[in-house]
Amino acid sequence: MAKQEGRKLIANNKKVYHDYFLEEKIEAGIALVGTEVKSLRMGKCSIKEAFIRIENGEVFIYQMHISPYEMGNIMNKDPLRTRKLLLHKSEIRHLIGKIKEKGYTLVPVEVYFSGSHIKMEIALARGKKLYDKRADIAKKDMKREAERDFKVRNLR
Repeated sequence: MAKQEGRKLIANNKKVYHDYFLEEKIEAGIALVGTEVKSLRMGKCSIKEAFIRIENGEVFIYQMHISPYEMGNIMNKDPLRTRKLLLHKSEIRHLIGKIKEKGYTLVPVEVYFSGSHIKMEIALARGKKLYDKRADIAKKDMKREAERDFKVRNLR
């Protein structure tokens, strides 16, 4: 679990950067129960398969896996239950307007602690085509090779 700019990272979704162009990022709270918070403090969370939908003016995240708390009792909830994301009404209206445009979707990027609150960074994203993904891979390879050449030259 890495620490960056006053926030402690719990889980991130690296695949999002490969599959989507991220247009706009938004911070949202998550409605959780006590044992889920304890499990998140232990770092037991996965958002790789998660997706976000807006229904009746409310934002929900599906398939976000929070492992049951080991010391928990009957209060443990289903690990894959649907959870509500906490956003202002104006932010939700803005997202609804953007999603109605062709090709836009909401994707979870990372879950982290901001102080004592658990937050999720969600992004308004547009899907990449196969040729976009190939171009990104080619750029990464060229950058990696240039860094390797630079390192070799500086060692001599």
